Amino acid sequence: MTVEELAKVMHKDIDHVYEALLNTDIDLDSLEPDSVLEINWIKDIIKKSGMQYKWAELKEEKVKENKDAFRRPLQNPALLTARPPVITVLGHVDHGKTTLLDSLRNTNVAAMEAGSITQHIGAFLVQLPSGEKATFLDTPGHAAFSAMRARGTHITDIVVLVIAADDGVMEQTVESLQHAKNANVPIIIAINKCDKPEADPEKVKKQLLAHDIVCEDYGGDVQAVPISALKSHNLMNLKEAIVTLAEVMELKADSTGLVEGIIIESRTDKGKGPVTTAIIQRGSLRKGCILVSGETWAKVRLILDENGKLIENASPGLPTEIVGWKEVPAAGNEILEVESEKRAREVVEWRLYVKQQEKIKKDQEIIEEKQRAHQEDYRKKREGLMNMSWRQRVYLIKKSQKESMPRQSEKVIQSDQNMLPLIIKGDVDGSVETILNILKTYDADEECILDVIHCGIGDISENDINLAESFKGIIYGFNVKAHKSIQQMAAKKKVKVKIHNIIYRLVEDLQEELSNTLPLGIEEDVIGEAAVLATFEVDVGKQKVPVAGCRVQKGQLNKKLNFKLIRNGECIWTGCLSSLKHHKEDITIAKTGMDCGLSLNNNMKFEVGDEIVCFSPKEVKQIISWNPGF
Repeated sequence: MTVEELAKVMHKDIDHVYEALLNTDIDLDSLEPDSVLEINWIKDIIKKSGMQYKWAELKEEKVKENKDAFRRPLQNPALLTARPPVITVLGHVDHGKTTLLDSLRNTNVAAMEAGSITQHIGAFLVQLPSGEKATFLDTPGHAAFSAMRARGTHITDIVVLVIAADDGVMEQTVESLQHAKNANVPIIIAINKCDKPEADPEKVKKQLLAHDIVCEDYGGDVQAVPISALKSHNLMNLKEAIVTLAEVMELKADSTGLVEGIIIESRTDKGKGPVTTAIIQRGSLRKGCILVSGETWAKVRLILDENGKLIENASPGLPTEIVGWKEVPAAGNEILEVESEKRAREVVEWRLYVKQQEKIKKDQEIIEEKQRAHQEDYRKKREGLMNMSWRQRVYLIKKSQKESMPRQSEKVIQSDQNMLPLIIKGDVDGSVETILNILKTYDADEECILDVIHCGIGDISENDINLAESFKGIIYGFNVKAHKSIQQMAAKKKVKVKIHNIIYRLVEDLQEELSNTLPLGIEEDVIGEAAVLATFEVDVGKQKVPVAGCRVQKGQLNKKLNFKLIRNGECIWTGCLSSLKHHKEDITIAKTGMDCGLSLNNNMKFEVGDEIVCFSPKEVKQIISWNPGF
């Protein structure tokens, strides 16, 4: 046991342990807080402290057996069968990704998207010329959704990169290319909007060369297909390009054995509970399967296809909705089938245990780092005290105690600091994740602290209202509802509930609310400007008062307002005039073009070339400096 540990269990400070060891043969100078004490020393210290002790053996914790579930080893090639390719559509915002999928599926999803921006991943089946089907993922194109877009590329076989023929390669085009390269996924370029007069497909191909994408026309192996998604022009060629690439890749999967897959999206449905959209990668999903994902599990109650119709089973490569989860799993998590509910609970308990141990380890590292810093600081102070007289020691100790006491003014500053508590609710896990990623860019804590006190999936609830009331916070919902009873409850408790279905509208609203927390700023409304053309002094009683001969160049000078003296571009004085004259007559206002003489209320001396500015201070609303970038 160390000095520090003994002091802690005795509920004493370290100096008490040192005092108990005085007048012994122990060298106190060599004893540090982390020094290990011998048993007889410990006994002696406890007795001198008037305490009793009891020896007990340390219980060794048994090492827990790893109960986690893992993907099965590589399958037997003889069991592999062909599966549909999983295709992710990527590209810059408003380059026509959703319109392309509309044309491929002969539907009109683009017209239903809020603000014409895809808010979360959708998975659909499309018929190919070969007669086979392909699973398409429609990923968000907005800058805020890059995390979801990256997730799409890690579960896909082929990326169709949509580039507008008039705009060319844009910021998110490059980002999408990087996602595809990082995931080692082959790319097909769909050059969209070729029906426009300003379309230039060749320019797009040349721009791609700068990003190591060489199209077939330039001797490379990347297929580039000019299309018009809006007019469904040349879509058959795009489908054939997908078929060709899929045949070369020979996409196959094992449809036997335990199920494996990836969650694309998750949400809470009012009638069904937690629901996930997933791509099955191995095995055949059936009703009654026991699945594990992250730190939750499911006994599959319902399996639905991409159109919401009940199906008996789902094979590899197909998009599937799964109902039966105990809690909402995170989007991007893998799905693994296990043998029984008991086994599922074992896996979840193990994963929660591992997570807890990782947190304990991290917390312990922080504690140990603080202890090391404290001990080093203590050692340095102790070394300094050893070379001082007892009077100097007493003085320093008292001074240290005084400095460690919090000052009242500091407490006031902290309590008065602006803060905006938030509750975030979203329709699906990916939406909440996106909003939280945006809030991570917040960098205006000095103006107003932004505090997310809770986030979750589903409609606004009574608990959300009560929590917001307790913290005096605001609830932001994204693609969710607040039922009439909830709205009435919020109005009664004076809780703001704001619901949006376009991401940048939500951010703009939040910026407005943050700005509302700021105190009013002072802005100077310039009334007039004058130039100093001459300087002289006049006798006022026994004093010589500096006077400036000026000409009003802009607006007017009003003696009742405030003035600034500008010299070499720098304000050197702010205050009021003591006098304003035109010739020898006292005046209140000097208008543009008038010559006048003026003196300041502190007898400041003038120089030719100085500038006099008349202004009126006014209160203006301050705007938060945080800019999330869109």
